[in-house]
Amino acid sequence: MLIPHSNAKPLRVKSPSIGIVASLTLCIAGIVYLFSIAIHVLEYNRMKEQLRYYSEQFSEVKTTIESLKKAEREFTRLFSLGSKEEVLENLDSSDKGSIDLEGLKDQIKAAMETTGEIKDYLSKQKDTYLSTPKGWPVEGHMTSPFGNRKNPVSGKAEFHSGVDLAAEPGKSVRATADGIVIFAGWSGTNGNLVVLQHGFGFSTLYAHNKILAVKVGQKVKRGDVISYLGSTGNSTGPHVHYEVWSSGKPANPDKYLEGRA
Repeated sequence: MLIPHSNAKPLRVKSPSIGIVASLTLCIAGIVYLFSIAIHVLEYNRMKEQLRYYSEQFSEVKTTIESLKKAEREFTRLFSLGSKEEVLENLDSSDKGSIDLEGLKDQIKAAMETTGEIKDYLSKQKDTYLSTPKGWPVEGHMTSPFGNRKNPVSGKAEFHSGVDLAAEPGKSVRATADGIVIFAGWSGTNGNLVVLQHGFGFSTLYAHNKILAVKVGQKVKRGDVISYLGSTGNSTGPHVHYEVWSSGKPANPDKYLEGRA
């Protein structure tokens, strides 16, 4: 109810509770999405700034090396003249600068250290990228999202810690990130189950498979076939139950399915 300061009548506005809840949910989801985008932009800018710094360092060293090459060419020309007199007569003494060999050694050493830092930094970034789940484990469509739902078998309310992706039986299920197989076998209600450990706090789970194509301890790359889709365990139809775990907690796989991680 809106009550104006004047003598006008109060304005009554009615809204169903479900509408308020839906609006708040959409608002929170939008804030979370914008926050995740901001984090990725900041991380990209940080990487860009660091690479710019390394580029400047290389540019300075390159200039020094070019000067050294120029001096080397001049010395080679002079000492090819054949006699001391000719060398002295052709020596350009107008350039009073001298080559600081010790300083040059320090610059080269710093450049080598910088190169090592760049390689280590980019290697870590690549390892993080390859260890972060990305894309769909199977070509299909989602039948049950992440979050609270009614169990399709028992009908009871439950928290669904992954997503269900339906497809034709026997279709290839692929690893969504590089990793190592830490479980491959029967797991009760999950049926034939594969669990991959990726590093950097990530692991993924693939349940209800018809056939497993990997064994414990096996290393896999993103895109490798790890199983074939089925309907084993507690399942109402052929699908893969896919979970993404981050730092020991189940994460919503949506952003990883779309490759925005």
